[in-house]
Formats: sequence, structure tokens, C-alpha cells
Amino acid sequence: MNHALGLRCLRCHRAYPMSHYDRDCPVCRADAPSGLAVEYDPEMLRPRPAAPAGVGLWRHGDLLPVDAADAVSLGESGTPLLPLRRIGAALGLEQLFVKDETRQPTGSFKDRLACVGVSAARAMGARVIVSSSSGNAGAAAAAYAARAGLRCVIFTFREASATLVAQMRALGAIVVFAGHKDDRFSLVQQGVSRFGWFATSPFSDPVTGSNPLGVEGYKTLAYEIAEEMGWEVPDWCVLPVCYGDALAAIGRGFQDMVSLGWTTRVPRLVAAEVSGSLGAALASGEDRLPVIRLNKPSVATSIGAARGTFQALQALRACAGRAVTVDDAAMLHWQEALARQEGLWVEPSAAASLAATAILAAEEAIEPHHRVVLLATAGGLKDPDATQSRLGAVPVVPADLDPALNVIEDAYGVRFA
Repeated sequence: MNHALGLRCLRCHRAYPMSHYDRDCPVCRADAPSGLAVEYDPEMLRPRPAAPAGVGLWRHGDLLPVDAADAVSLGESGTPLLPLRRIGAALGLEQLFVKDETRQPTGSFKDRLACVGVSAARAMGARVIVSSSSGNAGAAAAAYAARAGLRCVIFTFREASATLVAQMRALGAIVVFAGHKDDRFSLVQQGVSRFGWFATSPFSDPVTGSNPLGVEGYKTLAYEIAEEMGWEVPDWCVLPVCYGDALAAIGRGFQDMVSLGWTTRVPRLVAAEVSGSLGAALASGEDRLPVIRLNKPSVATSIGAARGTFQALQALRACAGRAVTVDDAAMLHWQEALARQEGLWVEPSAAASLAATAILAAEEAIEPHHRVVLLATAGGLKDPDATQSRLGAVPVVPADLDPALNVIEDAYGVRFA
């Protein structure tokens, strides 16, 4: 049963009806643009004996803004929490884990957002899903729209991964490049206001976050992490952050569990970012986040936003969290380390969480005994260009093994006796 009462501004706490899902808070817009979050019947957050039985995202349907009976599902959720023993040892961390969201139906954590968002759209009678996406969110929106029998329109940009563009189009989406990256949000808003399209992605400029109904799907990450750790909450959760949808929702998910009596505290959250916008806002104490543009595009396209959001800032402040700026070199280094040492090939953006963890471990902010969970947001096949350029061409060998072994030694530095 759906127990959502409406929406509430994350900053000024004004209440809005559910129909306001496609807008920000007009009161806060001029001062510090803020998004909205779903508010539930307080009775649903009173202590309960245990988490619901079963697997999958919809086992937590009473803590989501859509009836489970209206779910559009591709078998999402239930991804493994894996120990990173070799990398943990290298960083001096005894308990380092990764929540492997590369196992989701379309290969990224965005499936949680799209699953709940598209389910809400179909329940509300929407006929077209629209997304402003660099790739993963668009692929997820396209897949769940196809599953729901709805049309999907995606506004992206020329620098988006060609692999992700192909995935979106293969899933039936109408994909177009916006003339300028920021034009996507205006185009989405026009589709929403003129034709009633249902936006799963950011829909305003400045961006305040994705559709607040869909964002609730990310809360299930917190529920799963806690359960997989035997209801012992980690000390830190580290996420790659663009607009902070998952960061904010994970914080709410852990707070839900405190209210429900399943856990006793909220972990410290870490935003791994490339622009430094959140870090600057934390340092200044301001609610309005600065725009910090890079000198060149980051290899981490999906977290390349120049400005963070209030929802992410609020989530960090609520748990004494940290924002860590990571660069391309660090992300590519840890992307390679995860692949070669732990068997996990993630996209460059996903490696930002490990890059940030390495920085905090070196600063001794994260101590050796702390339990740390990283979020691996998407797999390496999503954006393989950086890896391919580093690896170079595959060498060609003759049919005779001995000269072939010589080629292998020259190319890879490995000698077989």
C-alpha cells in the first residue's frame, strides 16, 4: 500500500502535493534552489520487529511512493556487497566493501531511480517518459519505459559515451543531442509543461535533483547495505556524486531504519565529486552552491556537473559527512586497480568512490578499523574508451607458440618458462 502523503521542500520544509513532483520549491528558488522529498505517514516509520522477507526492491514497497501492485520491474535490486581485501590491505583498511550495482538490469544503479519513477508515471497515467541524461539514467529510463509500454525521449549531448547512446537507442528511446549540454534541462521542462511528459531526470536549471518520486528508489541501497552487514551500519558510505540523488536518498534510508528500530545510527556519507562545488559549500557554510567549472571535460562524464545540489549538501551536513574532489588520474588509477586486483571493471565515474576513500585513508580521517562501503555505480562496458586508450592495440602472434611467447613478453612484460 502507498503511504506517501505528499512532498516537502528539503530546505524550507513547505509542503506540496504529489503533483508538484516536476517542480522545485518556488520559495527557495531565488535564495538557494532546493528540491523536494516524499513525505510518508508517520505511522509507517514506527518501530517494527524486522525487515520484510523476500528479495528485490519492491519488498520495501510500503516505504516507496508507489503501490507495489503498480510496479514496473525488471528484477532490479538485491546486488551483492563484496569485500575488497587486496585493495583494503593496500589502503590500510581492515573492512572495505563495495556494493556492486553493475549487476542491475541495465548495468547501473540508475535502475532503482527508473524503476520507481516509471512505475509512478504509469500509475499516474503518463504516456511519455523524458530524461536529460549523460547515459546511465537514460538507459535505465528507456528500459523501464519499454517494460511499461511507454514512449521515451532522451536529451543528451555529443560528449556522451557512444556505448551508452547505443544502449538507449537499442532500448527504443528517441535520443537526440542538445546543442549545448545545459539546454537539456530547458528541453525537458518544455516537454513536461507543454505535453505532460513525465521526467525521471533533472528538470530545472539550476538543477535541484531528479524526480523526487524516482529518487526514493535509491533508499533501498541503504536497506540492503544494512541487511547485508547483519544490521551493523558501516562507519562510512562513499558515493560518486553528480547531483546527489543517491547520496540524499541513502541518508534518508538509513534514517528510516533508525526510526523503524532496525539500526541505531546513520553512517558518515562521502561525496566523491570532480568539480569541488559541494566541498566549497561545506567550507563556506552557505546554502547556495557555487559553480566550479573544470578547465577541460572530466573522464567521469556522468559526474561532471559544475554545481552540486542542496539535497546533497544537506545530506552531508546531517551526518558530518565529507566532500572529496578527485581528478581523472586518480579515478583511472583506481579503476585499473579494481579490475586487476578485485575482478571488478567499473566505469571511470564509479571509481571516484575508491579514489575518495584513498584520500581519506591517507589523511587518517578513515581509520583502519572503520567499516567502509563504496558504491560501484556502473560497469566498465558503459564507457570503455578511457580503458581502451590506456591498453592500446592487442598484439598479433604467429601460429608457433615460442615466437608467440616472445610477443607476449614484449607486449605485457610476462615471461612463461
